Amino acid sequence: GLVNQVVSQLIQAIRSTDSSFNSIKRLGAGSYYEHVKISEPNEFDIMLVMPVSRLQLDECDDTGAYYYLTFKRNPKEKHLSKFLDEDGKLSAFKMLQALQEIIKQEVKNIEDVKVTVKRKKAGSPAITLQIKNPPAEISVDIILTLEVQQSWPPSTQDGLKIEQWLGRKVRGDFRNKSLYLVAKQNKNEKVLRGNTWRLSFSHIEKAMLNNHGSSKTCCESDGPKCCRKGCLKLLKYLLEQLKMTHTKKLEKFCSYHVKTAFFHSCVMWPNDADWHSGDLDHCFQKYLRYFMDCLQQSHLPHFFIPQYNLLSLENKASSNFLLELINKEWNNGFPIFQE
Repeated sequence: GLVNQVVSQLIQAIRSTDSSFNSIKRLGAGSYYEHVKISEPNEFDIMLVMPVSRLQLDECDDTGAYYYLTFKRNPKEKHLSKFLDEDGKLSAFKMLQALQEIIKQEVKNIEDVKVTVKRKKAGSPAITLQIKNPPAEISVDIILTLEVQQSWPPSTQDGLKIEQWLGRKVRGDFRNKSLYLVAKQNKNEKVLRGNTWRLSFSHIEKAMLNNHGSSKTCCESDGPKCCRKGCLKLLKYLLEQLKMTHTKKLEKFCSYHVKTAFFHSCVMWPNDADWHSGDLDHCFQKYLRYFMDCLQQSHLPHFFIPQYNLLSLENKASSNFLLELINKEWNNGFPIFQE
């Protein structure tokens, strides 16, 4: 409730302060909204979605995930021209800066609760708010997202292999949905100019997690129950706990790795019977073993962009380190879950 109150006030201020942002709307993303949050709801991802008409997407590396954006001729979005850089590319950096300024000013007007804007981490797509909510703190990541009504780029053609799991029709429906791009710096660029955008599939991931069964009634109130989400929560918890103890060495890993491996597992074992609710430990071990294979090979393809490997070879050492830690847990009967 507190988060909604703060975010609603900010969105109103953003819309009225700068007309470039007056079409912005909010979308809850991430684990809280996918109902796979594993601890207190103290972290929220809020996407501020801004509809734009057609854009030209130019890949800026070989991942197929990062793009430079330019407007087609005579765009409707004349008001966004102030965010173009000298090459005519839409600058994520400039847009985030403008957004952050408005938010910084507006949090001073929030009365009954103390809200601060954290210093932006270089290259991060998020503007992070800290909301004091004694005795705890809530952290809210605000992510600027463009929503474009056009077909997905070629790099996604062979991704989202869900035909056996959710069906061909569902895949077609998903691919007809808008394209989302988040203001995300591509770290592989020689010069960090802040004008790259990354594809985002949060809206599709949320839909897959909330309708995850091969049968339509899976996990509905009177339908059969499965343990898919239970498995995902366990592995998220395992990684989260290991990261707390080995923060520096595991900083390259995040829950997105776990979630990606989860979607691949759902495709490998597509039937609800493969995830019977009584088989949680067996299913978890199957899924975990797949994740460990990915670490072993330093290869975890992005679920929507198969050419994009989320575990690059240059991070081989940290993959091996995580693998060792998981092996140790497994061999000792997962003491981390007993704590």
